[in-house]
Amino acid sequence: MTDHAAEFRGDLKDFHEMTDKFYKKEINVAQYKGFSGKFGSYAQRGGNANMLRLRMTGGEINKEKLLFIAESVEKYDISLTHITTCETLQLHNLSKEQVFELIEEAFRHEIITIGGGGDFPRNVMCPPLSGVQQGEFFDVMPYTKEAADYLMGFINTVKLPRKLKVCFSNSNENVTHATFRDLGFAAKENGLFDVYSAGGLGRSPRMGALVATDVKPSQILYYIKAMVDTFITYGNYENRAQARTRFMQETLGTEGYIEAYQEKLSQAFAEEHLELHMEIPEITKQGDGNALEHPRAIPQKQAGLYAVSYHPVGGSPQPQFFRKLYDAILPMEEVLVRLSPDEGMYIINLTASEAEKILAITADGANNTFESSVACIGASICQVGARDSQSLLHACVERTRKEHFPDGTLPKIHISGCPSSCSAHQIAPLGFRGGVKQTPEGPKPAFAVFEQGCETAGKEAFGEDLGVMLESEIPEFLAELGKEIAASRQTYEQFIEKHRDKFMEIVQKYTA
Repeated sequence: MTDHAAEFRGDLKDFHEMTDKFYKKEINVAQYKGFSGKFGSYAQRGGNANMLRLRMTGGEINKEKLLFIAESVEKYDISLTHITTCETLQLHNLSKEQVFELIEEAFRHEIITIGGGGDFPRNVMCPPLSGVQQGEFFDVMPYTKEAADYLMGFINTVKLPRKLKVCFSNSNENVTHATFRDLGFAAKENGLFDVYSAGGLGRSPRMGALVATDVKPSQILYYIKAMVDTFITYGNYENRAQARTRFMQETLGTEGYIEAYQEKLSQAFAEEHLELHMEIPEITKQGDGNALEHPRAIPQKQAGLYAVSYHPVGGSPQPQFFRKLYDAILPMEEVLVRLSPDEGMYIINLTASEAEKILAITADGANNTFESSVACIGASICQVGARDSQSLLHACVERTRKEHFPDGTLPKIHISGCPSSCSAHQIAPLGFRGGVKQTPEGPKPAFAVFEQGCETAGKEAFGEDLGVMLESEIPEFLAELGKEIAASRQTYEQFIEKHRDKFMEIVQKYTA
């Protein structure tokens, strides 16, 4: 990490110059976006503030990094933070001077923002409970970190057509979407990986192509090198709309793509020396002899230890929370924070008494499955967003709280402000994508509705588009649907399976 920081620090003067030009109106939004993304920063809507994306490999935040975040919030009076579905943390509403200083200070705390956006390898993802989850195949976090470090070396040495997202999964839950990312390593019960490639969400979504089976964890870097080389050779440099890896399955055909990848893989094995030799760290902490039962306290596979889940509504914790969390975990041994792909976080390696303290300071989060729904940052901030995802989610939560539905009545929904699928609406049981709807009074803010998406390995499915609802009517749609399900004394999943005709009747009332 230190070597990378030294390498990238010299690039920051160019970022300063371009940011100055942008705020002086010497370059436009598109010109600035094409440059600033490399540094993990974009101008917010309106062009009067910036955001900064802090890369957190595998979503992991140790105490030192957490302190940096807490102190930055206080020093710069940061008013908005947001956890992304790629396990990064975004700081919002920053002046250009604050962005300059924060990037430099982040480097000193081994947090590199380079590659947080733009056409570069992005944050490498890992299941947040990897290493502590009961029933996992094996701990993939050590390999996530090795992969991330290796990928950083490509940032100033190759030019990719577009961004490259790499992830690891530790079970069939597949929370990181290893089977439909640009490159995904899916752990298996036998201690090996299956490797999927050229998948992704957004426009023209694709499941990944299975390019290798039973891969030794020590050889993962060869497969990453093959992915980079394949993308450089066959990726579309001319048309940005076609420049993601998944489009190579269209241009080459799936079988043709697999052959092309395996050819690059053979070259990598012949020319590179990328075998990993590493020791997997073990958690040595012991429990305190107490037991704990709480919906957000998850027993770890280490006896007597717990992980506490916390999901701030909309994935945006109050900025002051980071200081509270740091002060709480400071005296606790081996405790880590892990950001999750659903815009929440887990605090892991807690004894029962420690977990009780963390439960107390995270009590302001989601109260049930529905309130842990996922929403991108939305059009009030995002330059390309069509609709304000955050406002819609908060309106839905406010409306449904009035009904006091039992947990499970409504599912975790995913709301994306545009077709980019930053909330992963396409794999949600119920998803929404921002757009417009034509009405007799003219076009109005609306969302397309998607249903029956699934991320679970072996059951992966992209949701079916059911039509378009007016944004103003979606909270009432969910309330009406919830009342019908609650009256049946079933969960959402049970109701959909047994009463799909009634579900569609309610949907069509709002999409007509």
